[in-house]
Amino acid sequence: MFKKDFKNQTVLVTGSSRGIGLAVAHAFDDLGAQLILHGRSAIPADVLDSFHQKPMTVEFDVANTEETEAQIKDLYKRPDFPGIDILVNNAGITKDQIAIGMSPADFAAVINTNLTGAFNVTQPIFKKMVRQKHGDIINMSSVVGLMGNIGQVNYAAAKAGLIGMTKTLAKEGARRNIRVNAIAPGMIVSDMTDALSEDAKANVLGNVPLARFGLAEEVAETAVFLASNEYITGQTIVVDGGLYI
Repeated sequence: MFKKDFKNQTVLVTGSSRGIGLAVAHAFDDLGAQLILHGRSAIPADVLDSFHQKPMTVEFDVANTEETEAQIKDLYKRPDFPGIDILVNNAGITKDQIAIGMSPADFAAVINTNLTGAFNVTQPIFKKMVRQKHGDIINMSSVVGLMGNIGQVNYAAAKAGLIGMTKTLAKEGARRNIRVNAIAPGMIVSDMTDALSEDAKANVLGNVPLARFGLAEEVAETAVFLASNEYITGQTIVVDGGLYI
């Protein structure tokens, strides 16, 4: 079955104050979903005002296991809280450096946020989904997790780990009607790509068959597709303009 709208569905998107996370939240909001926005600090007022329906908000550091568990428990204790139907694990950081120069602290920080953080959020919500016998989880991986990238050994390891986590959770959740998939974006227009020099942009685009950077909205459309098609689970959809062909 393919969902045409998400009315009466509650969607939590981590790391949703900007970038891909915000675009994903807007895409579900456009289709009638109730959104829960997440950030490590308060969501800016102009972001909240950009939604059709006033979103709920949560604030915590996904890398902090105890804080994450406590905040999610409190979320479920809110009056008339309907539960979470769709979880999008998008929160992430980068601390780039070539492997021989990377500090153990920077390696651990990226793993703790991008991989362990996704598990910290998923585990308590997955338990609730098992009880409610339905749920969709979408993990935001990266093409870097599939092909590697110089200077991103920590990020590549975390994003590859997310793909393995996706496959395992898909197998564990299937009998309870819980689907788990991943998206692996390539080079997406962002503050990071805007900061690149014209020469650097040209070098990157030389490896992208479609010869342009992707848009956050195109990643968001993929999230909506995965949440809509009820016979897809355990898959990683690459959104990269052909970079990983």
